[in-house]
Amino acid sequence: MSSQKVQSKAYDLFIVGGGINGCGIARDAAGRGLSVALAEMNDLASATSSASTKLFHGGLRYLEYFEINLVRHALAEREVLLKAMPHISWPLRFVLPYHRDMRFEGATPTSRILNTIMPWMKGRRPAWLIRFGLLLYDNLGGRKILPPTKTLNLKGSAEGAPIEDRFEKAYEYSDCWIEDSRLVVLNARDAEARGAHIMVRTKVVSAARVDDLWEITVEDTESGETQVIHARMLVNAGGPWVGDIIQQKVRINSTEGVRLVRGSHIVTRKLYDHDKCYFFQGTDGRIIFAIPYETDFTLIGTTDAEHSDPNSKPKCTGEERDYLLNFINQYLKDDIGAEDVVWSYSGVRPLYDDGASSATAATRDYTLKVDDAGGAPILNVFGGKITTYRKLAEDAMDKIVPFFPGTSGHWTAGVPLPGGDFAVDGFEVLVTRLKEDFDFLSDFWARRLVRAYGTEAWDVLAGAEKEAGLGQAFGATLTEREVRWLQRNEYARTAEDVIWRRNKLGLRLTKEEVATLETFMRAALAERIAKAAE
Repeated sequence: MSSQKVQSKAYDLFIVGGGINGCGIARDAAGRGLSVALAEMNDLASATSSASTKLFHGGLRYLEYFEINLVRHALAEREVLLKAMPHISWPLRFVLPYHRDMRFEGATPTSRILNTIMPWMKGRRPAWLIRFGLLLYDNLGGRKILPPTKTLNLKGSAEGAPIEDRFEKAYEYSDCWIEDSRLVVLNARDAEARGAHIMVRTKVVSAARVDDLWEITVEDTESGETQVIHARMLVNAGGPWVGDIIQQKVRINSTEGVRLVRGSHIVTRKLYDHDKCYFFQGTDGRIIFAIPYETDFTLIGTTDAEHSDPNSKPKCTGEERDYLLNFINQYLKDDIGAEDVVWSYSGVRPLYDDGASSATAATRDYTLKVDDAGGAPILNVFGGKITTYRKLAEDAMDKIVPFFPGTSGHWTAGVPLPGGDFAVDGFEVLVTRLKEDFDFLSDFWARRLVRAYGTEAWDVLAGAEKEAGLGQAFGATLTEREVRWLQRNEYARTAEDVIWRRNKLGLRLTKEEVATLETFMRAALAERIAKAAE
């Protein structure tokens, strides 16, 4: 039987949603001295924020929609973020093969203009326009670290080897990789270190304005316990559920809404030997990426499909899988099929509903709306891109601080996340040091730990002189020591939390190894609940 308690303290902010927007706002607010509580009904980053294409990028294709400000802000953010998290983010070079048959997506403003003034092109993208777009891309964001665009001759090159010989020329430009779900967890950890109260597996049952405060009832979905929490302001960062929270939880009138767009990805065996990504343009005007992934795999995506219900778990459909396979096979010398797909995932992007004619054309920018007509204020967060999460948090705080006079200003730019206190080009140095200090580590193991934890890799392994000192081995270099560290420091509760969101070892572990890990974690969870009940 569940019990209920009332939290006597009133927080300044109560944030609904443990995705990147919620955790980013929590970190920014806590760093300014506000008292913050955050509730996530599942695991952190369990929805949209772990299902991205894993890129910090400006969004080259958004230039065709004239979303210049969105692209400018995203491009400027790439290097700000890169400096703050060089363990989970790093530069990538993208190869864009060119062929005269490449076409615009029909709904773009650029395509409509060129179809009017250059009808003989029949919707094709001219080379000069791509080069002009890349020139803008190089210069809009004040690039300092990342190298500029260059033209490649694909004949006889490593970049040309896996793709068809008809592609003779390509453009190569820069963007960045990001470990999306780890980004969320590190923001939550930093928020907690600055005083925030982070609650996972905690569902918001209801929220109502009472005497100039929000009265929020939450339920611990593991123990069944409920509690009432008070806050001076509510932040609705529910992602796909932002509309549901407005209508069903807080019950306020709002004309704003989200457009749910499903993006699916497939992961295959490694398709080529170099470390660059491909930007492939289709005959339908859409684009996909092919990205080196987890050392031995290739990530391919994404799709754009309407998704009607946030409570319907998104899955990569057979149709979407075949679309991606057929798309990439237009480029590859050696076709791949469904049997080459080792994993797929799908996420729902909660885009701001701007009335666009298609899912592809819907804006990727964010909209922030404050409602204080009924007393205590609420901030509703619509849309956003993972690349601009920090800027979204700053802009959200600009709307929040008028309700909290004396709150300090912007501070997050350049401040490292946990484990990220080393130079952008310092990864190899850390790997070498870690292998020297723990000589039982393989190269793969050391690299995985530094990519996940940065300078905190030493904390994970502290005191171990031999591999046996790390406790039970679950497979693929995952040990009891690391799992307990994730339970203690990174809110992990289940095997899925560990092998798909704290890392991607789910690609390497057998079903039996996953079952053993799940049994271990269930026992730890039962022990935690029992202690909490004492």
